[in-house]
Amino acid sequence: MASQLIDEDPALAHAHALAASRRAGRIAIVRETLGITAYATEDFALALRELRTYRRISGKDDQIALMVDSERGIGRPDRALETGRAVDRSALETPVRVALAIAMSGARLDQGELELALGELEIPELDPDRAFEWSPALFSARAAVLEDLGRADEAAFWATRADVAAAALGIDEEGDEEIIVEDGLIEGDFIDDELSADAAVEEGSPEETTPEDAAAEEASGEESSIAEASVPDADEDDASVVDVEPTVEDEVRELLGESDEDDSEDEGDGQQGSEAPEQDA
Repeated sequence: MASQLIDEDPALAHAHALAASRRAGRIAIVRETLGITAYATEDFALALRELRTYRRISGKDDQIALMVDSERGIGRPDRALETGRAVDRSALETPVRVALAIAMSGARLDQGELELALGELEIPELDPDRAFEWSPALFSARAAVLEDLGRADEAAFWATRADVAAAALGIDEEGDEEIIVEDGLIEGDFIDDELSADAAVEEGSPEETTPEDAAAEEASGEESSIAEASVPDADEDDASVVDVEPTVEDEVRELLGESDEDDSEDEGDGQQGSEAPEQDA
């Protein structure tokens, strides 16, 4: 319940987390949830205490960035830097490592160390040509530090990259899958008409039919029907050919010089001969 409410109503989510902690205070995820909701309600002291308890129970450092930020919220940037340096960053998952770099950069800003704040963000994940789930926040943090340093052009570049990455991630919504952010996206050329049309044809999606296309299709249909009507039926042609084609018997009669009249006379004689016995009977 707390995870469902934390974005819309952090206070209510925190109330649910407090209720859960009174019933199951020794479960790691309960203390983690309480720490996160406390951070969302800006109760940084409680957040720091609960997240430390969560780390002690679970043995995980996946909430180290919130711990650093909670130290900053209390007003102790020096302790925040110590907390961040106490963990092995190479053992952290990429999103956690990026979040920690942003928190450490904020602690440097709290101390007025602008160049060091920029240096905290110099990590391999800072790639302007690729967008991941952590990229918008990382790009925006760099833009903010560059703005404080008075490097307006660079700040504008990274701010634009942050907007492009956020837009791309909003369209894709597939977690940390890599998305190539081309330079053309900066200029607003988000869609290639020719490529999208080719893709639609390949996928078999129907294309729009204009009135002119419909008329042309109807005319071609009429022509094809007329052509079909003018072509005689193949079966009828075959039947007529069979009727006029001479048989083997006809060819033999022709060779012997017999005619159709002789055949008819023979047939007549045969019929008379067959009737005679009947009269005698």
